[in-house]
Amino acid sequence: MSNFEYLKAVEFDRAWLNFELDLPLKPAPGGKANPFYINRPGNPINELIDALLAPFYRPPKFFFSGHRGCGKSTELLHLLSNSDIQKKYWPINFSIREETDIIDLDFRDVLLAIGSRLFLEYRKQGGELPDQLLKELNGWQGKVEQQISTILKGRVSDYEIGASIAAFFVNAGLKMKLEPATRIELRQIVEKDITGLIAIINHIAAAIYKQEHRIPLILIDDMDKPDLDRARAIFHDHREIMLQPNCAIVYTVSSALFYSKEFDAIRDQALFLPNINLRTANDSMQHLQEGYRILEKFVTVRMDAKLIQPAALNQAITYSGGVFREQARIIRTAIGRARRRKITQIEVDDVEWAANEIRNEYRRILDKDDLKLLKIVHDSKRLEYSDRLRALLQVLALLEYRDEENWCDVHPVLRKML
Repeated sequence: MSNFEYLKAVEFDRAWLNFELDLPLKPAPGGKANPFYINRPGNPINELIDALLAPFYRPPKFFFSGHRGCGKSTELLHLLSNSDIQKKYWPINFSIREETDIIDLDFRDVLLAIGSRLFLEYRKQGGELPDQLLKELNGWQGKVEQQISTILKGRVSDYEIGASIAAFFVNAGLKMKLEPATRIELRQIVEKDITGLIAIINHIAAAIYKQEHRIPLILIDDMDKPDLDRARAIFHDHREIMLQPNCAIVYTVSSALFYSKEFDAIRDQALFLPNINLRTANDSMQHLQEGYRILEKFVTVRMDAKLIQPAALNQAITYSGGVFREQARIIRTAIGRARRRKITQIEVDDVEWAANEIRNEYRRILDKDDLKLLKIVHDSKRLEYSDRLRALLQVLALLEYRDEENWCDVHPVLRKML
């Protein structure tokens, strides 16, 4: 969808496209706001922008998280288009899934991806690095290739030796992503000289700053996808190494890390993107109008309000639990059913059908003990540390909210199961 146009839908076919679940909202041409972008009240991304614009001694590092589907990728792209950020920083944004296997992610993969992207993106944008730095990069590349050649001696491999530094980074990234055996070997080589790789990153960053008079800012998306053990290994066990690159970095982080004791390692630089509050913890029947207006706007900027009954829209918002992707999923599923019924307006029955589809998905993964715990949390609204509670938050069976205090409740579609 690289050529996706953000056009408001007046019929179901277009509306189906507009509620694509995995489509982060890129800024409009010229850095203008995306017409589909919804600015939530008290948006934590503004806190992150303020922190990045504040004076510092060393380029800052931040750890950005939130529930699956709450809009983290979109908010990072929104930050990227901020004019003050662009004046101070030379920003790039990339997904770690483009660089390596996120199921088998390692801190060495992340550092290699940072160095690779800094080099490749700067060259892609027409930047020229000094000859001395290129010689240094070629020397580092030569050492890595020599060690690879030694490791692979006697084995057949199509690893390119003697490629240009650009081709080396591209090829290394491809191997990291697709070939587990070569990934292990590259990690071994990188770890032997981790300070050398960090020095390479810092020299590239320094060269960019000297040329552009702006500090490199790297926004790394999809680092919230690995499981808790891998997140711990990267951001707790190797925290000091991840802070070493001499450029500003925003790492996305698994929300599971925020619900673990290891959170203390990143506490001072962590920001959490909460779900939209649709009610208070003390009153399940009260509708917070501001929250409902935000989710209503989320729908009506994407499709004409005539395509959905007002009562159906209200019910869809309630069932979303204040999670943008859940809202998109409910509307998209309801559109599909309305089309099959050959009607021109989404009705309450279509929304109820969509909610039941989500409920059926949870029936496959929740057991009796889960339902007991969900009932306890639904009654108390208390957010407490628990391995099982963390797992339920990860799959959105439980949703966290923030007002004066943090609290949580079950996903609204699950209330009938309790």
